[in-house]
Amino acid sequence: MVQTQGPSEKSGAPKNEGALDRTIVLVGLMGAGKSCIGRRLAGRLGIPFIDADAEIEQAAGCSIAEIFQKYGEPYFRDGERRVMTRLLHGTPSILAAGGGAFMDPDTRALIRERAVSVWLKADLDTLSQRTRGRTHRPLLNGSDPREVLARLIDVRYPVYAESDIAVETGHDNPTLTCTRVLAAVEEFLGARLITKD
Repeated sequence: MVQTQGPSEKSGAPKNEGALDRTIVLVGLMGAGKSCIGRRLAGRLGIPFIDADAEIEQAAGCSIAEIFQKYGEPYFRDGERRVMTRLLHGTPSILAAGGGAFMDPDTRALIRERAVSVWLKADLDTLSQRTRGRTHRPLLNGSDPREVLARLIDVRYPVYAESDIAVETGHDNPTLTCTRVLAAVEEFLGARLITKD
């Protein structure tokens, strides 16, 4: 399933083929495929892929798990907000946002102003399977991961639904999902984008 909010004020009249002029922000829960799809999409468009979590770790000089353990989630969210603001003011890229970044109203407003948001929507079974056994996700450590993911779905999916575009991710291979995301972005922008393929 692909849904777009329809042509926005950002998109204007349909355009000819061209380069991407704003960042595409991929939002969704852990395991939705933001990094996997994001890298493929960046490769096809010939622009950088940026993982916001990796940028946060680089800025903090430690892992996200360590940030959570030493300083707590509010401290992490404050740093996340600052990093997202910096990245959204940079050159166009494919930006994989952390699962909680889009929940912040200020970050969400900045994404709406400066980028195109794409929600990679996955069901609970898919998310559970993709995150099973991974210890670098602090929100899943110490609890039943499936129960945590179910709670996050309840809280976050209504907010993720405010994204410009929603694309279901599930059992399709990443290349096909990437193609569907690209087509949805082009439809939203009213333009064909220059790609490397």
